[in-house]
Amino acid sequence: MTRLERFYRIHGLLRHARCPVPMRRFTEELGVTRNTVTQDFQYLRDFFGAPIVYDRERNGHHYDPDAPQFELPGFWMNASELYALLACEQLLEAVHPGLMSHRLAPIRRRIQGLLGDAGTQAASLSDKVRLQSTQQRKVPDHVFTCVADATLAGRCLRIRYQPRSRDHGGERLVHPQRLLHYRHNWYLLADCEKAGGLRLFSLDRIIELEPKQGEARAMPADRLDRFMEGSFGLFSGAPSAQAHLRFSPWAARWVADEHWHAKQHGEWRDDGYHLWVPYSDPTELTMEVLRHGPDAEVLAPEALRLSVRKRLAAALAVYR
Repeated sequence: MTRLERFYRIHGLLRHARCPVPMRRFTEELGVTRNTVTQDFQYLRDFFGAPIVYDRERNGHHYDPDAPQFELPGFWMNASELYALLACEQLLEAVHPGLMSHRLAPIRRRIQGLLGDAGTQAASLSDKVRLQSTQQRKVPDHVFTCVADATLAGRCLRIRYQPRSRDHGGERLVHPQRLLHYRHNWYLLADCEKAGGLRLFSLDRIIELEPKQGEARAMPADRLDRFMEGSFGLFSGAPSAQAHLRFSPWAARWVADEHWHAKQHGEWRDDGYHLWVPYSDPTELTMEVLRHGPDAEVLAPEALRLSVRKRLAAALAVYR
């Protein structure tokens, strides 16, 4: 029995008792020592304001009849759900180490306190649940915190942004819509006044930022979904073409079970696994094809096939 479950039992005994409940009944029903019950009483008093008092004459505990009627908070979790919550906190810490640890530490301690003796297993959770991040770009904590706060609060941001594709950046006023964690890196989906539409901003390329008082323009969720999910990869928007890819039987052992896009279509043929994927910008799709080397081939469209062939020829030239 976890400490949380004991709280329920203690509350039930005290709430329904017509006279003070002796300590022996608590120890027998809960299966713990007198000291443990006393500690639970103190925790209930300190953290939940339970009006538990001791009646010396009748040698038992009860709720103070002069106090307002007491009930435990309505939102509770069982032990499995508390472990799951701790696992989520551990995964978030792995996604961006140190990002939220100072904010989540009190919650972690509170959960471990509720788990009681079973909470000793929670202390080793970081050794049992791991998320191995690679090629993760460093985002300053103040940038992430400011962007996250503005996104959740629906407030505008003024940012100075330096994209990798150009030598010069500039200042933009943006209306945050969503935070996106994609391939180990963080992005902000925002309505950009300079661009006149939705754009994605890599958080590690935000040089300066300042929250503004103005309320951000909110966009319908379905419009955001269409922008993000219309085409393959991070280069979103309405698809302009559909790629037809063929993978060797060896590569297909992995690719056939992978989710590349919501509207992808795949089928097995005699020469391997064929996959059709809609896309708008070929950059990321080209990189994904090249990752499979000789085990992947672009069959259509011809422009994408030619682009991949040129990249392969350029790579081969480096090694001549």
